[in-house]
Formats: sequence, structure tokens, C-alpha cells
Amino acid sequence: MITRILCVEDEADLRSDICEELVAAGYDVDEAGNGQEALERLRAGSYDLVLCDITMPRMSGLDLLRAVREEPGQGDLPFIFLTALAGRQDIIAGKQAGVDDYLTKPIDFDLMLITIAARLDQVARIKGTASRDEDASNTLRAALLGADEALNRIAVGVFLIDIERKVLFRNRRADELLDEADGLSLSREGLLRGEKPAQTQALRDIVDTAIARVGSSSRQGSEAVALSRESGRRSLIAVACPLGRGPAKAGEPAVGLFVTDPEWRSSDAAETVAQLYGLSPAETRLALALVRGLRLDEIAEEFGLSRNTVSYTLKNLFRKTETDRQADLISLFMSNPLAIGED
Repeated sequence: MITRILCVEDEADLRSDICEELVAAGYDVDEAGNGQEALERLRAGSYDLVLCDITMPRMSGLDLLRAVREEPGQGDLPFIFLTALAGRQDIIAGKQAGVDDYLTKPIDFDLMLITIAARLDQVARIKGTASRDEDASNTLRAALLGADEALNRIAVGVFLIDIERKVLFRNRRADELLDEADGLSLSREGLLRGEKPAQTQALRDIVDTAIARVGSSSRQGSEAVALSRESGRRSLIAVACPLGRGPAKAGEPAVGLFVTDPEWRSSDAAETVAQLYGLSPAETRLALALVRGLRLDEIAEEFGLSRNTVSYTLKNLFRKTETDRQADLISLFMSNPLAIGED
């Protein structure tokens, strides 16, 4: 079931950026520009969490929270405040009204998503929906729940394999490699195979070596093998790494197999960078505008944003890409970080 979130914020451009981040994270999002509008939406529909500004026209966030807590069936609705008011008295007032958490402005979007996920998980555990008796398959699914979206954003094929060499999980790029059926395939038993028997054996050997190292304190490097392709294109490169600290069990990830294609190229280097670093649409648009040579004030005017919102977004861009200068950021977006194996 998709989680529904109501975002309440009177600054339209900031509200739009927040909603984009939430949608990109897989949430179903509705928005409201003030407390009164939000209350009407809450009375008309069902939501799993409310993300709400405090200072708003018509009805403040505090007044909205007090009204919600008096609504039938809404007493335990998770409520997170977005605010620049972080003083002790403001926090006390919010806690007295029944707020669950605070996020201060400027909004750190990564922290926002983590806070929301943690609050929803807590609600699920309180309601008893998180089972303690999951079988191995459900354990795996729970372990991957927070990682699969990130893995789907990278351009390397990722296979998670158990001690019986069975593939338990593969990301989007891994599926694409299998669909190409050129150098790598998957048997009906869930085992990876190469183009020829010798390639299959080499693949099995590096996986077995990695399995043997699960839980070991050995610092030996990961094992790699080149997988030739019938098409004549350059070989795929497969690297096997042990996972966890052991001991591993059947049905649980023991080895990560990472497969790269030296001839793979994104048609759009900027899109590749955005996927690699998990950038939101707003962050990607800002980076591309910088590549075009626009100044921050020109970007704000072109997109109809406030200068503060542009600055917040740029700050998030620097953090996610581990850069601290606009020149470095522009250079990153103008080059393809996956151009490996080139002569």
C-alpha cells in the first residue's frame, strides 16, 4: 500500500520542492497552502503522515495540529513540523500540542526522508504490522527495502547472492544486462552463467571465493573475472565481494556481484550524474542551469523561485555530490563519470 503524505506549506516554491522529493521517494503526496485548506483535506481523505509549516496565514501549524488531535480517528496521525522557529518555547508549544517531530529550515531533504521513514516505521511497529517472525524471504525484503531504490539509481549491475550461489536480488541495471543476453544469463534455478562453460566456471569460482571470505577478517582484495560476449563487444567485468560479518545462511545475501559494461554509455551525462547521486528533479534542474552559465539570481527568476530556495537547493547539491564549489559541480555534470575502460 502506498503511503499518503499531506504537505502543508504556504511558500509555493518550497512546497513544490518538498513534494518533488517525496514523490521521488515513492510517496503519494497531496499539498495544501495553509492550515485551513489542510484541515479540509484531512477531513475529506485519509493520510499516513502530515508534514506542516508552523507560520501560515488563516490557520497556523499549531492551530491545525490542535484541531487534528480533536478530530475522530486522527488523534495518533503522525505530525512533523517544518519551521524556522527552533527556540525552546516553540518546541515546548509544539510538544504540548502533540507534534511528533521537528525539521528546521532550511530543509535538509535527506534528513527529512529519514525522519519520515523512521516515524512511519515506529507507527507500524506500534500497530503490530511489523512481524517479528518473518521467514528468510521476508527478512531479505526488509533488509533491502531501504537500499533497492538507491541501487536502482546506479549504472552498475548489482546481484546479491546467497551461499548456494542463488541470486536473491538484482537492481535495474542487472535486469538490463540479463535482458541483453550477451555475456551473462540466469538459469531457471536462479544461478548466473557466462557465455561459455569456462566463463560460467570462472564466475562460480569468484563467487565461491567471496562466500568463503564471509565473516573472515582477511583483507584480501575482491575477486574479478572478464565475461566475454558473443556480440564481440568488450567483455563485461564482474567483481565479487563478501557481504556482512557472517556466518551466512541460505536465503540471505552473502555476496555482492557487481557487473560493469565498458561499452555502456548514458545518452545524457547529466541524467547519469543525477541517478548516481540520487538528485531530485529540482536539484538536477538547478545543476543544469548552472552548466548553462546562469547566476543564482537568474535561476531564481527563470524558475519563479525565491533566492533562499535556490540557495537551499544548491546546498543540498553540494552535499550530495561532495563538492563545495560551483565550478566543481559544473565539471561533474559536463563529464560522464562512467566512462571507464576507454583507451
